[in-house]
Amino acid sequence: GINAEYGKQWYQRRVREMVVDIIHPGKANLSKEELKEKLATMYRTTADVVMPFGFKTDFGGGRTTGFALIYDNVDVMQKIEPNYRLARFRPKKDKAGGRRQRKELKNRKKKVSGKK
Repeated sequence: GINAEYGKQWYQRRVREMVVDIIHPGKANLSKEELKEKLATMYRTTADVVMPFGFKTDFGGGRTTGFALIYDNVDVMQKIEPNYRLARFRPKKDKAGGRRQRKELKNRKKKVSGKK
């Protein structure tokens, strides 16, 4: 089961912060996507405004503790939340071409940068 304890209420109630304890004996860790869904249902909101992070599994498994923020809406979240945390839940962009192609393109760009 998931136990979420309220911490400080800050940002004029635009954000709820909480410590999240997950007890999962005999199972692997919950994915952050599953956790977002569970917290969203517990706090009657949508999963896109829940931001879980900083999870550590206790030695021996079975229990994980972390932190979660629940924002009032997506605009507030975009304004307050750091970009690196927002990027974790965005779909990943495919890199164009292979590694070798990207390196060759980079080096060709270096050669033409000074010419008119």
